Amino acid sequence: MSTASSSAEGRSTLDRVVIYGLLGLFAAFYLIPLFVMLVTSFKPMDEIQSGNMLALPRDPTIEPWMKAWGEACVGLTCAGIKGYFWNSTKMVVPAVAISTVLGALNGYVLTKWRFRGHKVVFGLMLFACFIPFQAVLLPMATILGSLGRFGNDLQDLIGTSLGFGNPTVNLVIVHVVYGLGFTTLFFRNYYEAFPTELVKAAQVDGASFFQIFWRIMLPNSAPIFVVTVIYQFTNIWNDFLFASAYAGSGDVMPMTVALNNVVNTSTGVVEYNVNMAAAIIAALPTLFVYVVAGRYFVRGLMAGAVKG
Repeated sequence: MSTASSSAEGRSTLDRVVIYGLLGLFAAFYLIPLFVMLVTSFKPMDEIQSGNMLALPRDPTIEPWMKAWGEACVGLTCAGIKGYFWNSTKMVVPAVAISTVLGALNGYVLTKWRFRGHKVVFGLMLFACFIPFQAVLLPMATILGSLGRFGNDLQDLIGTSLGFGNPTVNLVIVHVVYGLGFTTLFFRNYYEAFPTELVKAAQVDGASFFQIFWRIMLPNSAPIFVVTVIYQFTNIWNDFLFASAYAGSGDVMPMTVALNNVVNTSTGVVEYNVNMAAAIIAALPTLFVYVVAGRYFVRGLMAGAVKG
């Protein structure tokens, strides 16, 4: 017995060593590009041109970060990426908030207020999740053009366009529409496992549609809200196709388009340290979201995996 037990314990230890060794190797391999970006962003150009890209900076400097933020050339404008960073922020916050709330309402209706044809509606919204970005570029451009003309009519009529035709508002609309299928899917699967008896009891007590949603569903939806916000924030912030198609020029460009223009700007010398610093700045918001709320991501996904 003791020999068999010792043998089994030895195999278990060896298995753990192999598993954790492979995981460590894969993690290191995956993080090498980020490491190179980080160390390069703190090196002066002469050290980059004459040194090893994996070596730590001998003379660290934050000048590339300052230049990327406030002086880097984006196209013909050399004012850094700070303005485009705020463009993305103004686009992402309302787009994430609106798509998440609408997805929660859809999931609530499709599970707790069933109506005739609700499965067809959900199937169509689920189908929308698999439509490629490229397939909606031209139809969406046509719709946004109509909204722009409507905004011009409002401008002539009441003195304000109410945001219709504004590139940032256009991107908010695009991301809300395109993300609604995913947010509905997340909340529908989560609410499918939520006790229907609580909703029926609230209805018997006279609670209205929105009272039930506000007082019962929302307080118990924190895990899936975290999942949805992380998913939507990451997708919208990192989007390049829609951003370049509908706001790809001028001062209204989002961060991803501006970053592409920084890298492609020809100023005689390719400033790798500035480019790397700009890329890290562009990635910081998504990294921050994952660091703060990442541990709830898998937990929230599993919470909606019981039924659906």
